[in-house]
Amino acid sequence: MKNLKNIDFLLFDLGNVIIDIDYQFTFNELNKLLPENKNHLVQLFFPSNFHKLYEKGLISSEKFRDEVRLHFQEDWSDTQINQIWNSLLKDIPKERIDLIKSLRSDYGLAVLSNTNEIHIEKVNEILAEHHDLPSLHPLFDEVYFSHDLQLAKPSEEIYEVVANKLNTDPSKILFFDDLEENLLGARTVGYQTHLINHPKGLISFFENVL
Repeated sequence: MKNLKNIDFLLFDLGNVIIDIDYQFTFNELNKLLPENKNHLVQLFFPSNFHKLYEKGLISSEKFRDEVRLHFQEDWSDTQINQIWNSLLKDIPKERIDLIKSLRSDYGLAVLSNTNEIHIEKVNEILAEHHDLPSLHPLFDEVYFSHDLQLAKPSEEIYEVVANKLNTDPSKILFFDDLEENLLGARTVGYQTHLINHPKGLISFFENVL
């Protein structure tokens, strides 16, 4: 059990921590759209260099869409690409929003996510439609996105930058992520960490420690 009395900031990933994501759904959607002889390109999409560059904010949304068209050799519209790309973003359960709100009086709260401009626009739409919130900012003291920082997890540098921005010793940050490799990078810098590997994982953690 963590001693949360020694924690200044609770730091949250977005995907599968705050918002549910389903990569397989997007894979399936792409496979439906593509002829069978292009299905192999689907598995190469997420590891692609242009995806990583976009996640770090090193190419624009326009350039990213052009790279998607080139990668799949399809003349998809910007709207089609946005819809496909955002199809992995699912629900933000109300219980997670309520939990975050309940923690604000006792802890500093922040987000650190590997994400991109197109996804965040969609996340804001989901928040507005289902939770009457314009963005993540009313819920958190600080919000850090990889495409703004031009760095990405699990590099040690991004965790050092965030600790400096929070003006907090890394050992007083408790970081929640759904990927062990991201937690490993954070622990190397000195963060406390907790793996979220179940849809109820975040809720269960706080039920056990508070």
